Amino acid sequence: MDFIRGEDRSQLILLPDSVEEYVYDNNPVRVIDAYINSLNLKDLGFSKSELNETGRPPYDPKDLLKLYVYGYMNRIRSSRRLETESKRNLELIWLLGKLSPDFKTICRFRETNPEALKNVFREFVKLCARLGLYGKELIAIDSCKFKAVNSRSRNFTQKQLEGIVAESSGKIDRYMSELEQNDALEKAYSGEKSVEEITHIVACLTERKEQYEGYVKGLRETGEKQKSLTDPESRLMHSNGKKDVCYNVQTAVDAKNKMIVEFEVSNQCNDKNFITPMAVKTQQLLETENISAVADAGYESIQDILSAMSHGVDVHVAGTNFDICLPADDVEQTDISTHKDGRCVYIAERNISLCPMGKVLYPTSIKKNKGRMVGVYYNYEACQQCMCKCTKDARGRFCHLVPMEKKDFSKEYNDKNLIVKQIRIAAKKEVIRQRKSIVEHPFGTIKRGMEAGCCLTKGLRNVNGEFSLTFLAYNLKRAINILGCKKLISGMA
Repeated sequence: MDFIRGEDRSQLILLPDSVEEYVYDNNPVRVIDAYINSLNLKDLGFSKSELNETGRPPYDPKDLLKLYVYGYMNRIRSSRRLETESKRNLELIWLLGKLSPDFKTICRFRETNPEALKNVFREFVKLCARLGLYGKELIAIDSCKFKAVNSRSRNFTQKQLEGIVAESSGKIDRYMSELEQNDALEKAYSGEKSVEEITHIVACLTERKEQYEGYVKGLRETGEKQKSLTDPESRLMHSNGKKDVCYNVQTAVDAKNKMIVEFEVSNQCNDKNFITPMAVKTQQLLETENISAVADAGYESIQDILSAMSHGVDVHVAGTNFDICLPADDVEQTDISTHKDGRCVYIAERNISLCPMGKVLYPTSIKKNKGRMVGVYYNYEACQQCMCKCTKDARGRFCHLVPMEKKDFSKEYNDKNLIVKQIRIAAKKEVIRQRKSIVEHPFGTIKRGMEAGCCLTKGLRNVNGEFSLTFLAYNLKRAINILGCKKLISGMA
């Protein structure tokens, strides 16, 4: 008896007669090939999808797209590693017909086609919807922070930048004082540094000071609160109990098979005002008018919830359980702004506010509050006997503070013929309990199973394209696990 032995390397025929024999019928690589071959890349917006009459012929975008989708499905996201795999991986040799693009070509394809890559993701969502993989009843909306290509040491707030400028100014003053005391023009310098060295140091410090003064000026002009040097569009955010420079990736996940319907990459540090855009885009992709959406407490914004409700979305946000009042005549068109407690509603057309009990709060003054201008709306007589103390501030006044510019504030208002209706904003506990099991599944799989816990590209545009590939790969894996390769390929036909 002997061990199981392989074939002799010196024999004439070692490999099968064709590479086709290495790719079995249920291999996921056949799904990638069939899906991408079914796409019209010109309609999806890919560059170089049509040949030029002259010049060197380019690589077919379909081949580069196949390479990327295969890589993201198999934890290979680096363009250099994809180049290496295309030369030694038999599945890629079969998929690309023995093509092996260099890493610059591979990388350039992802950088120049981010919008087209998102169109490919959405086309697959529509395909899965036709195959019945989406329930179209309940979606869960949540976000996750993904580390950007920017270290914390190269991210600054305005206060930090001003501190660096002040520190540089102090150092310059000290060196200049040392030069003056030295009488450099008449006597030889006896200190540790020569005059030339000090002059060079002062020039470097001055250049650094001017650079950071430019950053401070840019923040003041744009109103931004942070400056990232490596990736200017990334922001410092709280992530897993610590702070890191990240992008905030929002997803809408269908409850039936935990498949992603829509996503959006942003550099907003919180989750406010994302329910409506995510839910409305989900309705459009799934071609349904009514759908339920569930989200955690970080999404609580009455303005956002009411906007989503006006589009036929049944919203459930964890922890929401209160009443608000709105004009009964035209809820959809009303410009709504809410108090920090989420219960008072500002009606811009009438320049009044409504408390949850339907009492009218009138404009009285405008003041500066926590660094911003706010209009003060209150009605002490109406509120002092009310049991609901929702508009009471720290000093005992009953008021609603509405952010606005000084030029926009007016004491003129219109409360005539106002019909008010009360709406209960309450989340169903049975729906809230489903949220984690729906929306945490994709993020866990992507960060751990697919090893895609950080960004490889810079800028919102490119990161959107990168996550289009990530989420397309995730949905492909889910669809293959549910339907199988053969059934999915036949569904594409």
